[in-house]
Amino acid sequence: MPARPVACRARVAAVRALAPAIVEADLDLVDPPALEFEAGQWISVPFGPRSVRAYSIASTPRSPATLTLCADVAPGGPGSRWFRTLAPGAEVEFKGPLGGFVLPRAETRRPLFVAEEIGIVPIRSILADLDEAGVERPATLIYQARSAAERVYDAELRDLARRRPAFAYHPLVRGCADERPEALVARLVTDVAGLVAYVAGGQGVIARVREVLMARGLERRAVRWERFW
Repeated sequence: MPARPVACRARVAAVRALAPAIVEADLDLVDPPALEFEAGQWISVPFGPRSVRAYSIASTPRSPATLTLCADVAPGGPGSRWFRTLAPGAEVEFKGPLGGFVLPRAETRRPLFVAEEIGIVPIRSILADLDEAGVERPATLIYQARSAAERVYDAELRDLARRRPAFAYHPLVRGCADERPEALVARLVTDVAGLVAYVAGGQGVIARVREVLMARGLERRAVRWERFW
């Protein structure tokens, strides 16, 4: 079961721009000194009494003293502005971990991952966690970004595909009708027996991918999703 959320205080250790509008930040835990979580979960940052923003954890549970967050700051809202101003040494308060978009160790079905833009973050955590654990299992990732430059973690994912023959990676760029995630899912998935799907991104892609898979015969509950917008 996912870990229970707790109030946390951390200090920003590093900030990196992965793309013009995508920022990654490392947070060193102060209180508690480490956070137990599962790959795929997220934290909640307060922006006043009635406003919070969720940020998926990009790092793995094997480094519980430092959390890596990754956010698309293009929307320009309060969360985007806050993330843009993060600087080493700044203190951050949040609650976590939260969410059930996780791959249980007891799961025996082969996972199909579909990520749209910043939806890659929790999936990156899940895949990195499996890799660090030395788990070799059949898995497929379809990852669409606005452009090749904004396909963060692309080099890491290509390397993973080279090192883990059972892992298939399909990078896509938005704008090409033949490269829509749901179209590629329709071409790749001919048999849903023993399949479980994890879809992260916008509501539109989630709905279309789910529709394709259900038309193939996959049960609705076998499609797990994390909505980012």
